[in-house]
Amino acid sequence: MSKERPSMDLWLKEAKQAPQAEGIGMYLFHNGVVRRSAKALVRAGDLSAAPVSGMRFSYDAAAVEAAVAEARTLPGIRYVRVWLNEGELAVGDDIMLVLIGGDIRPHVVDALQQLVGRIKNECVTETELHESDKGGRHD
Repeated sequence: MSKERPSMDLWLKEAKQAPQAEGIGMYLFHNGVVRRSAKALVRAGDLSAAPVSGMRFSYDAAAVEAAVAEARTLPGIRYVRVWLNEGELAVGDDIMLVLIGGDIRPHVVDALQQLVGRIKNECVTETELHESDKGGRHD
């Protein structure tokens, strides 16, 4: 069962009211969702990869907080907020939300890419689930 997704509109409203908002010229959101296409297909072109029916998702909260703390020190970055789902997720369910606010576009784009990459590569465990799996076995 997944967690309740927060409101991106509310997050943005809160960010714009934060003390550091006066120095922010751009906000970017990342909304990662479970897709039907297997990672092996979209990343490696493996045409034999079975369609995804869902995902088992978990994360290391301390590692995420460390990644967020580091993102806050990047050039021009003045606001960072992250939410991660957990549990068994269905295709279309939200995996993560990330909001970054900073002074100029290049700083914000770079920070978003760096933070999402670090979370995906170092902080989370994603196990794709497939309808074709038998006996509860999942890849």
